[in-house]
Amino acid sequence: MTEIKSLQPEQLRSSCNPEAFQFETTDDLPDLGEMIGQERALAALRFGVGMPNSGYNFYVLGPAGSGKHTAVSRFLGLKAAQAATPDDWVYVNNFKDSGKPLAMRLPTGRGRKLQHDMQQLVEELRNAIPAAFESDDYKSRVQQIDDEFEALQETAFRELNEAAEGHQVKVFKTPGGFTFAPLKNNEVLDAKAFNKLPEQEQRRIDAALENLQAQLQDILQKQIPQWSRQRRERIKEVNHEVTLNAVGHLIDSLRTSYADLPEVLSYLDEVKTDVIANVGAFLHKGDGPQLLLEASPDAALRRYQVNLFVDNGDSQGAPVLYEDSPTYGALVGRIEHMSHLGALVTDFTLIRPGALHAASGGYLILDVRKLLSQPYAWEGLKRALYAKQVRIESLGQLLSLVSTVSLEPQPIPLAVKVVLLGDRLLYYLLCAYDPDFLELFKVAADFEDNVDRNADNDQLYAQLIATLVRKNRLRPFDRGAIAAVIEQSMCMVGDREKLTTHMRSIADLLSEASYWAGEAGHEVVRQDDVRRSVDYHVERIDRVRDRMHEAILRDTVMIDTAGMNVGQINGISVIQLAEAAFGVPVRITATTRLGEGELVDIEREVELAGPIHSKGVFILASYLGARYAPDFPLSLSASLTFEQSYSEIEGDSASLAELCALLSSLSGLPIRQSLAITGSVNQHGQVQAIGGVNEKVEGFFNICHARGLSGEQGVLVPTSNMKHLMLRHNVVDAVRDGRFSVYAVEHADQAIELLTGVAAGEADGEGNFPEDSVNGRVQQRLRTLAGLRLQYSAAARELATGISIEDHERHGAGFDNRPERK
Repeated sequence: MTEIKSLQPEQLRSSCNPEAFQFETTDDLPDLGEMIGQERALAALRFGVGMPNSGYNFYVLGPAGSGKHTAVSRFLGLKAAQAATPDDWVYVNNFKDSGKPLAMRLPTGRGRKLQHDMQQLVEELRNAIPAAFESDDYKSRVQQIDDEFEALQETAFRELNEAAEGHQVKVFKTPGGFTFAPLKNNEVLDAKAFNKLPEQEQRRIDAALENLQAQLQDILQKQIPQWSRQRRERIKEVNHEVTLNAVGHLIDSLRTSYADLPEVLSYLDEVKTDVIANVGAFLHKGDGPQLLLEASPDAALRRYQVNLFVDNGDSQGAPVLYEDSPTYGALVGRIEHMSHLGALVTDFTLIRPGALHAASGGYLILDVRKLLSQPYAWEGLKRALYAKQVRIESLGQLLSLVSTVSLEPQPIPLAVKVVLLGDRLLYYLLCAYDPDFLELFKVAADFEDNVDRNADNDQLYAQLIATLVRKNRLRPFDRGAIAAVIEQSMCMVGDREKLTTHMRSIADLLSEASYWAGEAGHEVVRQDDVRRSVDYHVERIDRVRDRMHEAILRDTVMIDTAGMNVGQINGISVIQLAEAAFGVPVRITATTRLGEGELVDIEREVELAGPIHSKGVFILASYLGARYAPDFPLSLSASLTFEQSYSEIEGDSASLAELCALLSSLSGLPIRQSLAITGSVNQHGQVQAIGGVNEKVEGFFNICHARGLSGEQGVLVPTSNMKHLMLRHNVVDAVRDGRFSVYAVEHADQAIELLTGVAAGEADGEGNFPEDSVNGRVQQRLRTLAGLRLQYSAAARELATGISIEDHERHGAGFDNRPERK
């Protein structure tokens, strides 16, 4: 097998040459027009914007901080600027049913004008109507009606008096009404004098009194009420005529301004009718007739106001709105209340728009995580998109929690493109569990996490850095600093062929580098300032890493970095705590003995292993049997464990280390403890790529560096991970000086050969390995265990059946004289 050599320093980290840039600082660079490497997402946005059909709303996928909000807002802003400005919407009083306010669509800017015109109209009516009712003409006409009424009354009572006098009866007016008394010689008869009269005279007087009483009742109960009604009708006609004269010309002048809007003309007609019917609301108490006078005139006049619900008068193009707090009310609108005489009251002027109203005709951007965290907001949004209109209802009404009378505003049509911003997990969960989601959000704009690194993208990345520097008002960056930022961008991705597109991380790095440049007194940010920023960022979040490394260095956690041991190997695990990720060496041990082919994963047995880790262990069992015992039973019992591990283990990146520990235990060959290993392995022994390769190499390096680098220490990594290597400068320097090594392996044989210093060995045509090789020793040990198992099994059968071991062997059941393979 070809000797595996340590990787060269240039294979451990990709660098960016500052001399490749044709500028001095970021001040020499223009701003970047659009994001790098997001062609797929931008094409999806263009498609969704152009699709007129319903349901083509957006879900923009990508991690938080990737810059998708900025990119989407910029893209939609350019598209919206070329679109038509939406119309205005107003709510007005429904004079037929005040509980159901009416919505009116008006051309852009006309809503504000109508609101102002109606306010002006009310002010003019408040002056014109009282003036008309205080005029001499009005008073004389009302006085004439009153005089006619009084003349009718006087005539009726005069005729009554004349009729009474003809019957020798006197009419008296008392505080309680009218009364009659008989006369004799023009003197009122009292009861005693009346009783002395002849009976015939008494009957005549009684009859006269009854006739007069009937005539009086006719006057009081029929004639006067009828005249009063006639008086009121005539005054009402006068009031109508006076009000019409005062109102008509004012409203007619408004009608000319809105002659092109039939809906407004109809509304003005209803206003005119209502003002005439409720003229008392415009009259001050004590002046003019007290008809329909309101206790609060100002409150009564609110019915003529216009609620400017959506005002696009100052807008240019379609709206692009981001709702930061997408509650149910913030999306679909709400009805406010005010306190009046100890009660909460409302009217159409207290209807408030939601984000859907404001964004109609344009685009509404929402954070899906915030949206889903608000009660009923998601359902409210879906209902509005399905219905293509926004109906304002309180949650109390929606859930039938309250039964009080409230407003039912007329729904407003909805034409909006909704853009949801969220991560991929929420997208796939919504796809799986919400049947409405894909019906309403058919366009997925998936933002890339990284972009290919090449010369062109390096130049674009420099422009991106310049854009962020100017946006955040930072110190300019020179070419060396930009090169350092590009190198750190590769480190963030963990790939020497990629650059991160996570804008927040890059912006934070630039801000911190600018700070350290200021601390150092630099006017321009240099390469050293960027590296100092990176180092300090690691230092301030790695307290847990330092404590774990301290436990290893103090031998609390047992990790050897020198010597050789059988069945013991150094694996490396990665721990992720928030934004801190670091590698920690872990001791893996294996023991083997006679058994029935079982491979015990102690972590799995005690439920400290995840399913992927358990899968890796099962693959090891398959590999051992297929490679070393294809034609005899695998007769071992092996156990694997992560020593001093007290939490759950997941992943298969330690399966190569576990395999090497098993091979060491079976072969009896010790493993170099100065080496650590990471990698996954398949059933054919091929080494597969793993994640966190940089953190793992650096984690073992840190321990070795703290104990002293001997030149024998190093880490074995999968060859397929070479493109992911972006190690820290101190690791690369140690490799360059020959004090540390990093090896790339493709097969388990290469790994075990490096770890033991003994050739792995290749199988011959019959599947046998050289006896002095690692694989040969493993095969021989497994064959020995199989023979022992056979002997124990035969002895057990002899005890059970009486057949001797010799008879059993005569039938060719041994493993030492196997038939020749064909």
